[in-house]
Amino acid sequence: MTSEEIISFVDALDHVLTLRPASGDGTPEISWGDTFFYYAPDGVSPTATQPFATVVTKNYPGDEASRLDRPDVFRVNIAAGKEAFIRWTGHAPREPASTEVDPSTTDTVIAHPVYGSVGWLAVVNPGERTEASTRELLQAAHHLARLRHERRTEPTA
Repeated sequence: MTSEEIISFVDALDHVLTLRPASGDGTPEISWGDTFFYYAPDGVSPTATQPFATVVTKNYPGDEASRLDRPDVFRVNIAAGKEAFIRWTGHAPREPASTEVDPSTTDTVIAHPVYGSVGWLAVVNPGERTEASTRELLQAAHHLARLRHERRTEPTA
């Protein structure tokens, strides 16, 4: 899978706002070239919520373990929820892993090297082994984002 295939897939889900920061748009330079996906039925960039998935193309400060500085390497980050996290990692988000996984390994679903403790999963360069799983996890993250949005916007009785 290419990053553009992933972006197209997520962008086609209902009510997704895809943000692609670039020079001149007021976003921090570190984010330029990366992609952020929000559930936003009104098409307005949410100010009080995190994206449900991202595609990052470079190392961020404190997040160098995936070695995204290698040529043609990117990482998909997915907030797929606690159940999916446990299913893929074998432990709850705040529990330590029983085995260490090299965060730079490609085509493998892993706990996000920085945000795993809050239930995020990651895949560096999804390929043949993880393409279907990556799509399923992205759909699950989108579904959870929709449910959170509905809870936040539900009128109170």
